[in-house]
Amino acid sequence: MALSPDPARRFVGGRLALDFVNIVPSSEALAWEQLITFLQSARIITPERGGELLALNRSDLQSAESLLRKAQRLGTALRMAFGALLDRQKISQEWVEPVNEVLRVTEGHEELIPGDHDWQIEFVAREDSLDWLLAAVAHSAAEIIAEGANARLRLCANPTCGLFFYDTSRTHRRRWCSMTVCGNRRKVAVFARRHAAARNTKP
Repeated sequence: MALSPDPARRFVGGRLALDFVNIVPSSEALAWEQLITFLQSARIITPERGGELLALNRSDLQSAESLLRKAQRLGTALRMAFGALLDRQKISQEWVEPVNEVLRVTEGHEELIPGDHDWQIEFVAREDSLDWLLAAVAHSAAEIIAEGANARLRLCANPTCGLFFYDTSRTHRRRWCSMTVCGNRRKVAVFARRHAAARNTKP
């Protein structure tokens, strides 16, 4: 069973770790279906594998809950680490440990596997553990954290948005997670305020 991506959780980060943080709730618990949807949308797993993992929530609840806890912990730690990067503050070892924890247990290799219409790359873990599902996210996060102050990490300028993104614009002055969403909303709001102000100043 393939899941369709939640349109409210857009892939606008430009880096896998940022997209992951953007879908992990900061306070409430991450749902198993949310995690599987993300893994499919990010092409970390195939739709077929996604269907198998969805069933795992019923057949092996303990394994599913263990991975969810690790995913939530990773997401929370990365949110703190990326926030520190934005504020030019030191990144705590406590926030890096969940990244290293995943990286330690994800030895393996990539293989080409047949998809519906073409070939896809899938990671094959050496250990029989679900932790490898978070390996690509942890690796992406490690790259951003290692960039330090040079990371072009940004937070959307829309105060009601809160999505992270990686600024790859030519001028490095991108302000919005998505120009078609938050950027246009801002433009419409500014236009409406100016229009209302102009009406109010007319005699």
